[in-house]
Amino acid sequence: MDYKQVAENVFDTEIRGLTELRAALLADPSFGRAVELLLNRRGAIVITGMGKSGHIAKKIAATMSSTGSRAFFLHPGEASHGDMSIITPDEVIIVISNSGESKELSDIVAYAKRFGIPMIAITRAAESALVRAATVSIVMPDVPECCTIGKAPTTSMVQTLVLGDALTVILESANNLTPDMYRNWHPGGKLGASLVRVSDLMHTGADLPLVGEDDDFVAAVDVMGRPVRFGCAGVVGPSGKLTGIFTDGDIRRGVMSGLIGKKMREIMKLNPRAVPADTLAAEALRILNDNKIQTLFVTDANGAPVGIINFHDLLKAGIM
Repeated sequence: MDYKQVAENVFDTEIRGLTELRAALLADPSFGRAVELLLNRRGAIVITGMGKSGHIAKKIAATMSSTGSRAFFLHPGEASHGDMSIITPDEVIIVISNSGESKELSDIVAYAKRFGIPMIAITRAAESALVRAATVSIVMPDVPECCTIGKAPTTSMVQTLVLGDALTVILESANNLTPDMYRNWHPGGKLGASLVRVSDLMHTGADLPLVGEDDDFVAAVDVMGRPVRFGCAGVVGPSGKLTGIFTDGDIRRGVMSGLIGKKMREIMKLNPRAVPADTLAAEALRILNDNKIQTLFVTDANGAPVGIINFHDLLKAGIM
Protein backbone atom coordinates (compact mmCIF):
# COMPACT_ATOMS: atom_id res chain seq x y z
CA MET A 1 0.00 0.00 0.00
CA ASP A 2 1.23 3.43 -0.92
CA TYR A 3 -0.03 5.33 2.13
CA LYS A 4 1.12 8.68 0.73
CA GLN A 5 -0.99 8.14 -2.38
CA VAL A 6 -3.99 7.20 -0.24
CA ALA A 7 -3.57 10.36 1.84
CA GLU A 8 -3.19 12.48 -1.30
CA ASN A 9 -6.41 11.02 -2.73
CA VAL A 10 -8.25 11.88 0.50
CA PHE A 11 -7.02 15.47 0.41
CA ASP A 12 -7.85 15.84 -3.28
CA THR A 13 -11.36 14.43 -2.89
CA GLU A 14 -12.21 16.51 0.15
CA ILE A 15 -10.75 19.68 -1.35
CA ARG A 16 -12.89 19.04 -4.43
CA GLY A 17 -15.90 18.61 -2.14
CA LEU A 18 -15.25 21.97 -0.49
CA THR A 19 -14.59 23.71 -3.80
CA GLU A 20 -17.87 22.49 -5.24
CA LEU A 21 -19.70 23.33 -2.03
CA ARG A 22 -18.43 26.91 -2.12
CA ALA A 23 -19.57 27.37 -5.70
CA ALA A 24 -22.96 25.79 -5.00
CA LEU A 25 -23.66 27.86 -1.89
CA LEU A 26 -22.75 31.19 -3.43
CA ALA A 27 -25.06 30.49 -6.36
CA ASP A 28 -27.96 29.06 -4.35
CA PRO A 29 -30.57 31.54 -3.01
CA SER A 30 -31.56 28.92 -0.43
CA PHE A 31 -28.33 29.60 1.43
CA GLY A 32 -29.30 33.26 1.80
CA ARG A 33 -32.78 32.31 2.97
CA ALA A 34 -31.30 29.98 5.58
CA VAL A 35 -29.06 32.77 6.83
CA GLU A 36 -32.06 35.12 7.09
CA LEU A 37 -33.97 32.55 9.14
CA LEU A 38 -31.07 32.30 11.56
CA LEU A 39 -30.51 36.05 11.79
CA ASN A 40 -34.20 36.84 12.38
CA ARG A 41 -34.95 34.10 14.91
CA ARG A 42 -36.24 35.07 18.36
CA GLY A 43 -34.99 32.01 20.22
CA ALA A 44 -32.16 29.52 20.06
CA ILE A 45 -30.78 27.40 17.23
CA VAL A 46 -31.55 23.71 17.72
CA ILE A 47 -29.25 21.43 15.73
CA THR A 48 -29.91 17.73 15.31
CA GLY A 49 -28.61 14.75 13.38
CA MET A 50 -28.11 11.03 13.78
CA GLY A 51 -24.85 9.08 13.76
CA LYS A 52 -21.91 10.88 12.15
CA SER A 53 -24.19 13.78 11.26
CA GLY A 54 -25.02 14.04 14.95
CA HIS A 55 -21.35 14.39 15.86
CA ILE A 56 -20.99 17.22 13.34
CA ALA A 57 -24.19 18.80 14.67
CA LYS A 58 -22.74 18.80 18.20
CA LYS A 59 -19.60 20.55 17.00
CA ILE A 60 -21.54 23.20 15.08
CA ALA A 61 -23.79 23.89 18.08
CA ALA A 62 -20.78 24.17 20.39
CA THR A 63 -18.98 26.59 18.10
CA MET A 64 -22.06 28.74 17.62
CA SER A 65 -22.60 28.92 21.38
CA SER A 66 -18.98 29.87 21.99
CA THR A 67 -19.23 32.80 19.58
CA GLY A 68 -22.42 34.39 20.83
CA SER A 69 -25.24 32.53 19.07
CA ARG A 70 -27.40 30.57 21.53
CA ALA A 71 -27.43 27.05 20.13
CA PHE A 72 -27.66 23.50 21.41
CA PHE A 73 -27.60 19.95 20.08
CA LEU A 74 -30.74 17.82 20.47
CA HIS A 75 -30.34 14.07 20.07
CA PRO A 76 -33.21 12.63 17.97
CA GLY A 77 -33.71 9.75 20.37
CA GLU A 78 -33.89 11.97 23.43
CA ALA A 79 -36.23 14.32 21.58
CA SER A 80 -38.62 11.42 20.92
CA HIS A 81 -38.61 10.51 24.62
CA GLY A 82 -39.49 13.79 26.28
CA ASP A 83 -36.99 16.46 25.24
CA MET A 84 -39.08 17.79 22.35
CA SER A 85 -40.67 20.30 24.73
CA ILE A 86 -37.51 22.41 24.79
CA ILE A 87 -38.19 23.44 21.17
CA THR A 88 -40.54 26.42 20.94
CA PRO A 89 -41.86 28.32 17.90
CA ASP A 90 -39.20 30.95 18.60
CA GLU A 91 -36.43 28.49 17.72
CA VAL A 92 -34.96 27.56 14.35
CA ILE A 93 -34.10 23.90 13.81
CA ILE A 94 -31.18 22.75 11.68
CA VAL A 95 -31.55 19.10 10.66
CA ILE A 96 -28.47 17.39 9.25
CA SER A 97 -28.94 14.16 7.30
CA ASN A 98 -26.78 12.98 4.43
CA SER A 99 -29.58 10.84 2.95
CA GLY A 100 -32.48 13.02 4.12
CA GLU A 101 -34.36 9.83 5.02
CA SER A 102 -33.13 9.01 8.54
CA LYS A 103 -36.10 7.48 10.39
CA GLU A 104 -34.73 8.66 13.74
CA LEU A 105 -35.35 12.27 12.67
CA SER A 106 -38.99 11.78 11.73
CA ASP A 107 -40.40 12.80 15.11
CA ILE A 108 -38.49 16.10 15.16
CA VAL A 109 -39.49 16.84 11.58
CA ALA A 110 -43.15 16.09 12.34
CA TYR A 111 -43.03 18.24 15.49
CA ALA A 112 -41.57 21.17 13.55
CA LYS A 113 -44.28 20.90 10.90
CA ARG A 114 -47.04 20.58 13.50
CA PHE A 115 -46.06 23.70 15.43
CA GLY A 116 -44.78 25.81 12.54
CA ILE A 117 -41.16 25.86 13.70
CA PRO A 118 -38.75 26.98 10.94
CA MET A 119 -36.54 24.12 9.82
CA ILE A 120 -33.34 24.21 7.77
CA ALA A 121 -32.33 20.94 6.12
CA ILE A 122 -28.69 20.20 5.32
CA THR A 123 -28.42 17.17 3.06
CA ARG A 124 -27.10 15.77 -0.20
CA ALA A 125 -30.46 14.35 -1.29
CA ALA A 126 -32.47 16.97 -3.16
CA GLU A 127 -35.50 14.69 -3.55
CA SER A 128 -35.60 13.43 0.03
CA ALA A 129 -38.44 13.52 2.55
CA LEU A 130 -36.40 15.94 4.66
CA VAL A 131 -36.15 18.46 1.82
CA ARG A 132 -39.90 18.22 1.18
CA ALA A 133 -40.63 18.96 4.84
CA ALA A 134 -38.06 21.71 5.43
CA THR A 135 -38.67 25.45 5.35
CA VAL A 136 -35.35 25.92 3.57
CA SER A 137 -32.97 23.28 2.25
CA ILE A 138 -29.25 23.53 1.65
CA VAL A 139 -28.39 20.73 -0.74
CA MET A 140 -24.68 19.96 -0.84
CA PRO A 141 -23.01 18.77 -4.05
CA ASP A 142 -22.75 14.99 -4.26
CA VAL A 143 -18.97 14.56 -4.39
CA PRO A 144 -17.84 10.94 -3.79
CA GLU A 145 -16.90 9.93 -0.27
CA CYS A 146 -13.15 9.42 -0.05
CA CYS A 147 -13.23 6.12 1.82
CA THR A 148 -12.06 3.09 -0.17
CA ILE A 149 -15.57 1.71 -0.74
CA GLY A 150 -17.23 5.10 -1.10
CA LYS A 151 -19.70 4.53 1.74
CA ALA A 152 -18.35 5.88 5.02
CA PRO A 153 -19.31 9.55 5.51
CA THR A 154 -16.05 11.38 5.01
CA THR A 155 -16.18 14.03 2.30
CA SER A 156 -19.81 14.77 3.15
CA MET A 157 -18.93 15.34 6.81
CA VAL A 158 -16.13 17.75 5.90
CA GLN A 159 -18.56 19.67 3.72
CA THR A 160 -21.12 19.82 6.52
CA LEU A 161 -18.52 20.90 9.07
CA VAL A 162 -17.28 23.75 6.88
CA LEU A 163 -20.86 24.78 6.05
CA GLY A 164 -21.52 24.95 9.79
CA ASP A 165 -18.40 27.08 10.26
CA ALA A 166 -19.60 29.44 7.53
CA LEU A 167 -22.98 29.85 9.22
CA THR A 168 -21.27 30.33 12.59
CA VAL A 169 -18.98 33.08 11.36
CA ILE A 170 -21.85 34.85 9.58
CA LEU A 171 -23.77 34.90 12.86
CA GLU A 172 -20.64 35.91 14.76
CA SER A 173 -20.21 38.88 12.42
CA ALA A 174 -23.84 39.87 12.91
CA ASN A 175 -23.35 39.66 16.69
CA ASN A 176 -20.34 42.02 16.43
CA LEU A 177 -18.25 39.61 18.48
CA THR A 178 -15.40 41.31 20.37
CA PRO A 179 -12.40 39.82 22.22
CA ASP A 180 -13.94 40.93 25.54
CA MET A 181 -17.20 39.12 24.76
CA TYR A 182 -15.29 36.00 23.74
CA ARG A 183 -13.21 36.12 26.93
CA ASN A 184 -16.37 36.33 29.06
CA TRP A 185 -17.58 33.09 27.49
CA HIS A 186 -14.17 31.40 27.86
CA PRO A 187 -12.96 32.35 31.35
CA GLY A 188 -10.96 29.17 31.81
CA GLY A 189 -7.87 27.72 30.16
CA LYS A 190 -5.60 29.19 27.55
CA LEU A 191 -8.43 30.82 25.58
CA GLY A 192 -9.45 32.89 28.57
CA ALA A 193 -5.89 33.69 29.53
CA SER A 194 -4.97 34.81 26.02
CA LEU A 195 -7.70 37.46 26.10
CA VAL A 196 -7.01 38.89 29.57
CA ARG A 197 -6.17 42.60 29.47
CA VAL A 198 -3.45 44.43 31.34
CA SER A 199 -6.12 46.29 33.34
CA ASP A 200 -7.18 42.93 34.86
CA LEU A 201 -3.70 42.21 36.23
CA MET A 202 -1.96 45.52 36.92
CA HIS A 203 -1.04 46.89 40.34
CA THR A 204 -2.47 50.34 41.12
CA GLY A 205 -2.73 53.00 43.79
CA ALA A 206 -0.27 52.80 46.69
CA ASP A 207 1.58 49.90 45.03
CA LEU A 208 2.82 52.14 42.22
CA PRO A 209 6.55 52.90 42.71
CA LEU A 210 6.67 56.56 41.63
CA VAL A 211 8.95 59.52 42.28
CA GLY A 212 9.18 63.03 40.85
CA GLU A 213 11.89 64.37 38.58
CA ASP A 214 13.21 66.53 41.44
CA ASP A 215 13.35 63.65 43.92
CA ASP A 216 16.82 62.34 44.65
CA PHE A 217 18.46 58.95 44.47
CA VAL A 218 17.66 58.11 48.11
CA ALA A 219 13.93 58.76 47.56
CA ALA A 220 13.93 56.41 44.57
CA VAL A 221 15.67 53.64 46.54
CA ASP A 222 13.13 54.08 49.33
CA VAL A 223 10.21 53.69 46.90
CA MET A 224 11.81 50.67 45.30
CA GLY A 225 12.20 49.03 48.71
CA ARG A 226 8.48 48.93 49.50
CA PRO A 227 6.90 45.55 50.36
CA VAL A 228 5.58 45.18 46.80
CA ARG A 229 8.80 45.36 44.79
CA PHE A 230 9.06 45.78 41.04
CA GLY A 231 12.79 46.47 40.73
CA CYS A 232 12.19 49.98 39.45
CA ALA A 233 10.71 53.39 40.11
CA GLY A 234 8.76 55.39 37.56
CA VAL A 235 9.62 59.07 37.27
CA VAL A 236 6.78 61.56 36.86
CA GLY A 237 7.17 65.08 35.45
CA PRO A 238 5.38 68.25 36.60
CA SER A 239 2.40 67.50 34.32
CA GLY A 240 1.92 64.04 35.82
CA LYS A 241 3.24 62.29 32.73
CA LEU A 242 5.61 59.33 33.01
CA THR A 243 8.93 60.71 31.77
CA GLY A 244 11.52 58.24 32.96
CA ILE A 245 12.42 55.10 34.87
CA PHE A 246 15.11 54.14 37.37
CA THR A 247 15.91 50.46 37.96
CA ASP A 248 17.86 48.11 40.21
CA GLY A 249 20.24 47.70 37.32
CA ASP A 250 20.88 51.44 37.25
CA ILE A 251 21.84 51.27 40.93
CA ARG A 252 24.29 48.42 40.32
CA ARG A 253 25.82 50.06 37.29
CA GLY A 254 26.08 53.45 38.96
CA VAL A 255 27.20 52.45 42.44
CA MET A 256 30.62 53.99 41.81
CA SER A 257 29.29 57.06 40.02
CA GLY A 258 28.27 59.15 43.01
CA LEU A 259 24.50 58.76 42.69
CA ILE A 260 23.79 60.04 46.18
CA GLY A 261 22.55 63.61 46.00
CA LYS A 262 21.61 63.48 42.32
CA LYS A 263 18.10 64.23 41.11
CA MET A 264 16.07 61.77 39.13
CA ARG A 265 16.09 64.04 36.09
CA GLU A 266 19.87 63.58 36.00
CA ILE A 267 20.05 59.82 36.27
CA MET A 268 16.76 58.40 34.98
CA LYS A 269 16.32 56.63 31.66
CA LEU A 270 14.05 58.55 29.31
CA ASN A 271 10.99 57.23 27.45
CA PRO A 272 10.30 54.09 29.48
CA ARG A 273 8.23 51.31 27.94
CA ALA A 274 4.54 51.69 28.77
CA VAL A 275 1.22 50.35 27.50
CA PRO A 276 -2.45 51.39 27.72
CA ALA A 277 -4.67 49.58 30.22
CA ASP A 278 -6.71 47.87 27.47
CA THR A 279 -3.64 46.12 26.01
CA LEU A 280 -4.00 42.35 25.84
CA ALA A 281 -1.81 40.66 28.44
CA ALA A 282 -0.35 38.47 25.69
CA GLU A 283 0.82 41.60 23.88
CA ALA A 284 2.37 42.91 27.11
CA LEU A 285 4.28 39.63 27.38
CA ARG A 286 5.56 40.05 23.82
CA ILE A 287 6.81 43.56 24.64
CA LEU A 288 8.59 42.31 27.76
CA ASN A 289 10.26 39.49 25.82
CA ASP A 290 11.21 41.62 22.82
CA ASN A 291 12.81 44.29 25.02
CA LYS A 292 14.30 41.87 27.58
CA ILE A 293 12.68 43.69 30.48
CA GLN A 294 10.72 42.53 33.52
CA THR A 295 8.23 45.35 34.12
CA LEU A 296 5.87 47.63 32.19
CA PHE A 297 4.15 50.76 33.39
CA VAL A 298 0.54 51.29 32.34
CA THR A 299 -0.43 54.83 31.32
CA ASP A 300 -3.64 56.68 30.51
CA ALA A 301 -4.37 58.71 27.37
CA ASN A 302 -2.33 61.63 28.77
CA GLY A 303 0.70 59.50 29.54
CA ALA A 304 0.15 59.49 33.31
CA PRO A 305 0.98 56.22 35.11
CA VAL A 306 -2.11 54.35 36.35
CA GLY A 307 -0.65 50.90 36.93
CA ILE A 308 2.32 48.58 36.67
CA ILE A 309 2.62 44.95 35.60
CA ASN A 310 5.54 42.55 35.59
CA PHE A 311 6.58 39.18 34.27
CA HIS A 312 5.43 37.34 37.40
CA ASP A 313 1.90 38.76 37.12
CA LEU A 314 1.63 37.29 33.63
CA LEU A 315 3.10 33.99 34.81
CA LYS A 316 0.56 33.66 37.63
CA ALA A 317 -2.29 34.49 35.22
CA GLY A 318 -1.28 31.62 32.93
CA ILE A 319 -0.46 33.89 29.98
CA MET A 320 2.68 31.92 29.18
